[in-house]
Amino acid sequence: MRNEIKRYKNNKELDLEKIINEYSGYVYTIIKNMAKEYLSDEDVEEIISDTFFILWKNTKKLEDDKLLSPYIAGITKNLVKEKCRVINIDFDISNYENIIQDNIKIDMICEQREKISILEKTVKQLKEDDILIFNLYYYSSMKISEISKVLNISDFNVKMKLYRIRNKIKKEFSKGGYSDDK
Repeated sequence: MRNEIKRYKNNKELDLEKIINEYSGYVYTIIKNMAKEYLSDEDVEEIISDTFFILWKNTKKLEDDKLLSPYIAGITKNLVKEKCRVINIDFDISNYENIIQDNIKIDMICEQREKISILEKTVKQLKEDDILIFNLYYYSSMKISEISKVLNISDFNVKMKLYRIRNKIKKEFSKGGYSDDK
């Protein structure tokens, strides 16, 4: 049996309850095929109810001998496209927020690179034994007592050299515009 529009009319009015019962699954399938996971359950429900409301509102424009499913499909597809268009605008705005956050991250990364560059230049200007102490302490995570044993110097001497190295680095950072607290 063909699902012509006249089958769903009573005294020139649509039997909306019958249409909803028979076509809700069809409308849901169209929405899910078009929009997949991009729409929330609330959006899907809204589109389903809007589809039947628009169909009911346009009852007088429907031709009795035509099939109902193409009308319903057309209304549903237009509503899904409209909802996706609106959501895309929202996505665009959030993308701009992400770009702003990314610019802040880029500034931080640039600042860190500049600090690393200052640190590398300063360390390269140190004496060889100071570079060794600096590397053993900061990069090899050796304790002061371990460094003193390896280099055969006193703990006090290692502490003093690390103190002087830190002061040189702080001085170079302040020349570069960076204070002690950064």
